[in-house]
Amino acid sequence: MLYLIYQWWNEASQAGASWAETFSFLNIFKYLTVRAALACLIAFGLSLWLGPRVIRRLISLKIGQPIRTAEEVHKLHELHGAKAGTPTMGGVMIIGTITIAMLLCGKVWNPFVGITMFVMIGLGALGFMDDYTKVKRKNSEGVSSRFKLLWQACVGAVAAIFLFFNTGVEGEVLKTEQAKVEFKASTDRMKQMPSEEIPRENAFWVEGKDGSAEHMAISEVGIPLLKRPFIDLSYLVIPFFIIIIIGASNAVNLTDGLDGLACGCTITTCIAYAVIAYLAGNIIAFSRIHIPFNPQLSELAVFIMAMAGSTFGFLWFNCHPAKVFMGDTGSLAIGGSIGTMAICTKQEFLLVIIGFVFVMEALSVILQVGSFKMRGKRIFKMAPIHHHFELKGWHESQVITRFWIISIICAFIGLALLKVV
Repeated sequence: MLYLIYQWWNEASQAGASWAETFSFLNIFKYLTVRAALACLIAFGLSLWLGPRVIRRLISLKIGQPIRTAEEVHKLHELHGAKAGTPTMGGVMIIGTITIAMLLCGKVWNPFVGITMFVMIGLGALGFMDDYTKVKRKNSEGVSSRFKLLWQACVGAVAAIFLFFNTGVEGEVLKTEQAKVEFKASTDRMKQMPSEEIPRENAFWVEGKDGSAEHMAISEVGIPLLKRPFIDLSYLVIPFFIIIIIGASNAVNLTDGLDGLACGCTITTCIAYAVIAYLAGNIIAFSRIHIPFNPQLSELAVFIMAMAGSTFGFLWFNCHPAKVFMGDTGSLAIGGSIGTMAICTKQEFLLVIIGFVFVMEALSVILQVGSFKMRGKRIFKMAPIHHHFELKGWHESQVITRFWIISIICAFIGLALLKVV
């Protein structure tokens, strides 16, 4: 909305309207950094304001978190049994505040923003169903794993197909050799142009061998430390994107087992990807940092900062001892959004580094299950791995803080790799 207000003012100013000069301060809303900061602050402020009200409402509705019984996991029940009945489904607050912040500050019609919000809401709806089923049954069993995987795959498929076929994202390959030559010659001129004025045909670009800009298909995938994509997956990129979205959503869901753990790691991951999205849509940064460039990508930073602000606000109530849990409503929505961010910025493999804590949690479960089925032995005392350290004697607060430290370090490493070539 703020950007539309700026456009309305700008048109009036160019038309010579007498009142336009009085409201010249509206010019500030054209700057992405201003709108990103406002989105973060609005989401944070709304979370703080809504938090007590949402918590009271959840308590009145008796929407409390079921904890696995002593018969299921004896040690875990000893550690966390007191948390039974803590309000859950707080993820509705995260999704709601992000949506409001984006309607106020973002360009929701931007293809990258739109599809990321679709994934967030789609997987948030799945999480809501799962949480509601747990509360209704009064146990830790939600919707079936098969149904959950199918829903995640459907949401991921819509996102993947949209990104693969939507020309507003992919752009059109320049048709003639002359057009390509003219574009390459214009790279220096593009550095002086505002992002919104750069032709849409320049959708995804990477630095060519001769230092000029070359077109990059969204199906091309690169890895950190390489300037150029190393493989074009073509149509196989669709299942690849689906796997990323499913994997990221489940990884965050597994991480959300201790008070504030998932929130803290989400914040560091979001800030890192907000920086990447901003740089990936900035032609000046494109000339200095070897990452894929798309003039529409910077707007995604507004959404990511809104998510960071909302999660910061939620952490106010979710820190130990938690007054509310985000539940699957929040964790699946956040995870799917993070996976989509990585896809949109063409930094899919960098997510393994920046989101290392999420990856570590998911891998610990995979290894634990695989080892027990194949060898009849467990690798960890309990999975996900944060419970392993609890059973080794670490206090819950120690596990959370140390995992946050790891997440911060990995975010810095991931950002540093953008420049190391």
